[in-house]
Amino acid sequence: MTVIQKKAHNPIAHLTAEDIETLGKELDAIRDRVIASRGEADAAYIRKLIANQRRLEMGSRAVLLFSLFPPAWVVGTAGLAVAKILENMEIGHNVLHGQWDWMRDPKIHSTTWEWDHVSPAEQWKHSHNELHHTYTNVLGKDNDLGYGIMRVDEDQRWHPFHLGQPLWNFINACFFEYGIAAYDLELGRNLRKGRHKAPEFRARARAVGRKIRRQFLKDYIIHPLLSGPSFLHTLAATFTANLIRNLWSHSVIMCGHFPEGVETFERRSIVGETRGEWYVRQMLGSANISGSKLMHIMTGNLSYQIEHHLFPDLPSNRYQEIAPEVRALFAKYGLTYTVGPLPKQVASAWWKVIRLSLPNRSTPAPRPADDRPTPTPALVDA
Repeated sequence: MTVIQKKAHNPIAHLTAEDIETLGKELDAIRDRVIASRGEADAAYIRKLIANQRRLEMGSRAVLLFSLFPPAWVVGTAGLAVAKILENMEIGHNVLHGQWDWMRDPKIHSTTWEWDHVSPAEQWKHSHNELHHTYTNVLGKDNDLGYGIMRVDEDQRWHPFHLGQPLWNFINACFFEYGIAAYDLELGRNLRKGRHKAPEFRARARAVGRKIRRQFLKDYIIHPLLSGPSFLHTLAATFTANLIRNLWSHSVIMCGHFPEGVETFERRSIVGETRGEWYVRQMLGSANISGSKLMHIMTGNLSYQIEHHLFPDLPSNRYQEIAPEVRALFAKYGLTYTVGPLPKQVASAWWKVIRLSLPNRSTPAPRPADDRPTPTPALVDA
């Protein structure tokens, strides 16, 4: 993997500027049609999902009051883990993207929603919505590329520190919500540059501290105390549910951006970027996960990461509907639609983390200026 501009065979070299802008208009038409068709069925979907998630969470916590008994521990832990996954992935992530703001419901709105996560919603929206989705896979601009602790592209300079990145990635997966909170704070960068004493950083750090205390109080003190003699069992169950949620979220997000076949871009390539060029970058900088309808719901429909990056503000339940149209456009314009089953995508992403923990074997050759290869078949699974 290396930035697209330095590849020996640039996958978009066959597209003219006119092709790219025409593609952008075709994608705009898909977006406009979905926006015009949003309605009661979509609103009913998110309201039903939120209601079911809350019932599942409350029911699981009730079962865990009796977690001293092994069957109650297993059932309650599994239910709580699923509830937390649904809250973070299909509800929280998508509500905070503003996907449901059109409903004008103050209870399901990006400006009022606070999720079951240690990262405050406002800080997450800035780092994710404003930075990541704007600068998707641009080296030096998109902090999601390796989360500041990993090397995920040959064009990133190698340091001996990177030898440990498989371990860092595993630890980050286990405590992913805390890793995201540190990432939202840009903790490493602020500490390195001595900005940790700046009033703005201190205010944001205090907000994270308050959120962590609230989450810890709810999960590890109040609920276990209510369990009485089952205190330690409920404590272990809650920790396990959070661990499962973190491992799942981390895997889904890695599958969307790190597998082989996903492209990265030079910082200078986005200077003067048009809307069509932005669309192409989203198309090539993301990957999908194939699977069942249940799989898509449990991933927050981020199994349709390509469609999500093209249209981050569309209701997540509509991604499956438009995916065939988007895939057809990939074929029409000779682009590769990267998709594969979850185990294969996870393995691909982890292999990249392991492979790039070592120095490059050789320096990638720059792409010749006149290299314009013939389009290759676009419907290619990862």
